[in-house]
Amino acid sequence: MLGRLFSTAPIQSFLHRVSRMMKPQVVFVLGGPGAGKGTQCSRIVECFNYTHLSAGDLLRAERGREGSECGQLIDTFIKDGKIVPVEITISLLRKAMEETIQKDQEKIRFLIDGFPRNEDNLQGWNRDMDGKADVKFVLFFDCNNQTCVNRCLERGRSSGRSDDNRESLEKRIQTYQQSTRPIIDLYEKQGKVRTVDASRSVEEVFADVKSILDKEG
Repeated sequence: MLGRLFSTAPIQSFLHRVSRMMKPQVVFVLGGPGAGKGTQCSRIVECFNYTHLSAGDLLRAERGREGSECGQLIDTFIKDGKIVPVEITISLLRKAMEETIQKDQEKIRFLIDGFPRNEDNLQGWNRDMDGKADVKFVLFFDCNNQTCVNRCLERGRSSGRSDDNRESLEKRIQTYQQSTRPIIDLYEKQGKVRTVDASRSVEEVFADVKSILDKEG
């Protein structure tokens, strides 16, 4: 069903043409809910030539899009703190990358925030994006669970997000610990993780982020 809903041929063809010139350069941005990924990505975009793609934002936008054939499915997964099927997420990411590069072929550097979140995500990326994009490294925002919960509950007062409540947060953190941390550990073994202590102020965290990106280029 998901394969029928999300045809990949046009995007694959476009990214194949792009990859023959210069492959998209990707930084995966990972960390628990409330670790500050979105805030830091916004700062990065202001100072470096990156395009920020939030997997969560793309999914929420698709969930709310009129006529979406999988909006209800996405809504159920998000509310339950579960990870949305990889076919949906990768399709949305590829579409966003395609649209960005079509507008400006020099915009090839992407921050992909909140992905891959589990082994299935990683396998899906490797299967569908192999040879079409290069993962430079993982930018990991390391933050303790209690700080993450407090930040999300504070954000929930004004965000309107259905998952910024204690019940959903407990499920999301459990999912993160069980499913996402092993992915970070896997990239760590490959020497491709850059870790930042995300429990500090926005300014302190970004100072470290800036140092990493100045070095990585």
